[in-house]
Amino acid sequence: MRVARTAVATHTGRKRRHNEDAYVLQPPLFAIADGMGGARAGEVASGLAAAALQTDDVDGSGKDRVIAMIQAANRSVYERSSRDAEVAGMGTTMTVALVEDATVTFGHVGDSRAYVLRDGALEQLTDDHSLVAELVRGGKLSAEEAEHHPQRSVITRALGTDPDVDVDTFTVDARDGDVFVLCSDGLTDMVGDEEIGEVLGERRESLREAAEELVRRANKAGGQDNITVIAFEMTDEPDEQTLEQTVEQTQPLPAPDDSPEAKRRRAWRRFVPLLILLLAIVAAAIALWVLAR
Repeated sequence: MRVARTAVATHTGRKRRHNEDAYVLQPPLFAIADGMGGARAGEVASGLAAAALQTDDVDGSGKDRVIAMIQAANRSVYERSSRDAEVAGMGTTMTVALVEDATVTFGHVGDSRAYVLRDGALEQLTDDHSLVAELVRGGKLSAEEAEHHPQRSVITRALGTDPDVDVDTFTVDARDGDVFVLCSDGLTDMVGDEEIGEVLGERRESLREAAEELVRRANKAGGQDNITVIAFEMTDEPDEQTLEQTVEQTQPLPAPDDSPEAKRRRAWRRFVPLLILLLAIVAAAIALWVLAR
């Protein structure tokens, strides 16, 4: 199993002056971070978190590796916030996907989301760490009420606010044709899951077009926040370039030609060097005889 195609689209939205979303698109690693804080502190927080992932100086695999990467990102944001008064209190969400063989391991903090489109159906993989989401899970608020709740943007967990952060981790067994999506809440606050699934299904032949269309629809619905969409598709088909190289390197050698004519040509090619050597000896002998006279 391997990543077949990837795409990303990001936009400031219609209400914000700066794009405080950051992302990582370095297969097999994908991540999205949605920063928050006064002035441009959110942009600093998300940028630091994304940069920490890209250093990739942690060991391990699967859940352990994802947790270690997110904890490193958390420390980077927290340490900067602690020593720089201009960005004190900043934080960021983070949702990470790491592809390893036939599995995708996720790490998640905040209210950005991960989805999978499988067999035409869209499924949300992550749980939002937000006030309204917790109220919905606790049965104190309906999903419909949550969509319009005045505190729907209040998150209950973020990177950078404490020295350590609690990370949700889980692993999904990938299937051929799965399309995984990471996105900031600038998309999901404006576009419902059903519509997201429809766009992905209609444009799955071009993930770039799908991502751009989702951003366009979020802006059309109001564009209240920054919008970022990452998509990648899994396949069990071999890489075409690798297959071509393998075929080229394993081409059988041509069979020897054993026809009578070919045998005569090979015998003549063996005789020619001997004839040349004999002629050279005769020529040398004649030269010596002439000099002796």
